[in-house]
Amino acid sequence: MNPLALKVLKVLDYPADGMRSKSWEEFAAPDAPLMDFVFTVCDSAAGESCPVWPGQPMTAHWGIEDPAYAEGTKLQKEAAFVTAFRYLKNRIAVFTSLSLSSIDQLSLGTKLREIGRLDGSTSGRDKTG
Repeated sequence: MNPLALKVLKVLDYPADGMRSKSWEEFAAPDAPLMDFVFTVCDSAAGESCPVWPGQPMTAHWGIEDPAYAEGTKLQKEAAFVTAFRYLKNRIAVFTSLSLSSIDQLSLGTKLREIGRLDGSTSGRDKTG
């Protein structure tokens, strides 16, 4: 896992012990836990064909700028991780506020895609204005 990602998590008081980057293959194995939702966040994943996940969870792309590619000073690079954290935290908050028991699958899929287009999205919106 990127050292700056770990630093930001620690500074924001999120536990990071034992965290590591994982391949999607770990979650597609026969003994993997079943998931209800899968959200991709890096744009290279959005362009790949999505694997068939066990249990066929709902999927959506919530693309954000990859902070690992940020350039500049160490402080600017760290700021990119803080920004990515903020965008993901906001999206997760919107997601967890959805009333999943009162929404149909089609509407839920639409809502998940809308969340992926919130501030910071890299998913094709015009970024000029």
